[in-house]
This record gives sequence, structure tokens and C-alpha cells, in this order.
Amino acid sequence: MTNSKTKGSDKVLLVITGPTAVGKTGLGVQLAKKLQTEIISADSRQFYQELKIGTATPRPEELAEVKHHFVGHLTLSDSYNVSIFQEQALGVISKIFDKSNYCILLGGSGLYIDAIWRGFDEMPPADENIRNQIDKVYQKEGLPGLRLWLKQIDPDFYLQLDPANPNRIKRAIEVTLSTGIPYSRLRTNTFAKRPFSMKFVVLDRPKEELFKRINHRVDQMVDEGLIEEALGFFKFRQFNALKTVGYRELFDWLSGCYSLEMALEKIKTHTRRYAKRQKTWFRRYPDALWVHPENIQQILNFIK
Repeated sequence: MTNSKTKGSDKVLLVITGPTAVGKTGLGVQLAKKLQTEIISADSRQFYQELKIGTATPRPEELAEVKHHFVGHLTLSDSYNVSIFQEQALGVISKIFDKSNYCILLGGSGLYIDAIWRGFDEMPPADENIRNQIDKVYQKEGLPGLRLWLKQIDPDFYLQLDPANPNRIKRAIEVTLSTGIPYSRLRTNTFAKRPFSMKFVVLDRPKEELFKRINHRVDQMVDEGLIEEALGFFKFRQFNALKTVGYRELFDWLSGCYSLEMALEKIKTHTRRYAKRQKTWFRRYPDALWVHPENIQQILNFIK
């Protein structure tokens, strides 16, 4: 089932996604210029203005070529979630459609793409007391402790989520404890009605090619100052935005858990695993074109 659109609407939201390091940003800029439109970022790691190197934020020249929205619009201490993004992004998309028949949603954060595609149900606000209780369990027992807790109170959602995403597990536990209703029951399976149609393009490369690009990107980030960036943010490591691949491993190195060499190798390994999970998530998108990012003409033919 796909989301419906307003009858007669000729507006198309083009979703350009794919695993990390596949080449989304460069292609997105090319397409936006050809379609004379703007880009909505669906990469939650690029929302934070302080994070530059470890999030592969678009380069200044790319930002200058095409207008990007939701890149660097938050600070690390800001409270933000996918429901807020949904509301804000739909407003910006509407304004773009006043000027163009196309708009591009670009990024690899599946949850944020889904918020625009199918809608994200309203959930209760965060409960700080419950959140602190959950954080204590996470600090003491790690991911296995969170998984076991969620499995006990909401076995249905436990089977649906990414078991390597602590923030999603924490939120599911928090909502269930706050409302007394399993998180899975609060989420509906209906698709939101949107006044536009959507087309999905999933960029992909052969496994060895993609993994080589991931390894090269990590090395490039180190050359550009990733380690120095992590050093500067070490004291802020409790912020959710920094609990992500690249920073997390370097924070563990700074905490004495292992050597710098091992930390860098773990970043590459964890990024490759993340790319695999992303591709699994993207297989849910209906009638998507899976294509190598260099085949831009094939993508244009698919769009039009």
C-alpha cells in the first residue's frame, strides 16, 4: 500500500536514498539543478550545525549550488524528534511545490523518510523521570538489557525494530511505560494522505565497491580532522546526536577502551554493517528504482 495523493496533483516528491557513502549528495545536487528544485535533507546526522566531518555534511560549494533545508538547523542541545521533522518538512515541501513540480527528499535516515511517506503517529512527550530510569539500565546493562526489557513489555514492536538502535528501543520503552499501552499498539498501519505523489530511487553499488568507498570515506574523514572533532565533543558525548557511528568509537578510545587503530577499524566495520541494515530497510519502498548513482539518465527517465 502506498500513500494517496490529492486528485489531479502533478507534484512529485522524489526520494533519493541509499546506504551511507553510496553517493547521494552529489547526485542529489545534479538532479535538483536539472529539475530546478530544492533539497530536503533526510539525514538526521546532518541536522546538527556543530557536526561537520563525522556526518559527511554537504560541502559549501554543494550548499551554494542548490538550496538545502534541514542541514545544520539544530544545535547539539536541541530537543528534536521525527514528529517535529514531519511537521516542519511538510511545510517546507509545500512552499517548494508553489515554485516547482518537483521536490527532492535526500538522505539515508529511513525513519525520517517514512515520516513523510506514511506519516508518524503522535506520541506522548518525553518523561524525564522515566527516561533517566531507562538510561540507567542502558549504562549498566547496555543494549542487551534494553532489548530484553522491550521484549518483555512489547514483544510485537521488539520484532519490528532495528536491534542495534538504542534510541528507538529507549523511546519504545518510554512510551509504553508512560501510557501503559504497548508502543506497537499506539502506532497505526494507515498511510497519511499527501497532496503529492512520491517516487523512490534507491542508489546502490556492488558490495565490494560500496565497502571500498566506506573505508575510503573513513580515512578521508580522519585526514580532514575527525579525531580532533571528536576530541572537541568528548565532554558532550551524552547528547543523542553524538551516540552514532564514528563518534561513539572515538569516545570509547578516549575513555581507554581500546587503541586508536582499533577504534578506526571499528568505525569502518560498524559503518559497513549500518549500510547493510539501511539496504534492508529501503527494500520496503514501493516500486522503487534501484540504480547505480552514475546512471543519471535512467533516473531522469524514471522520474518523468
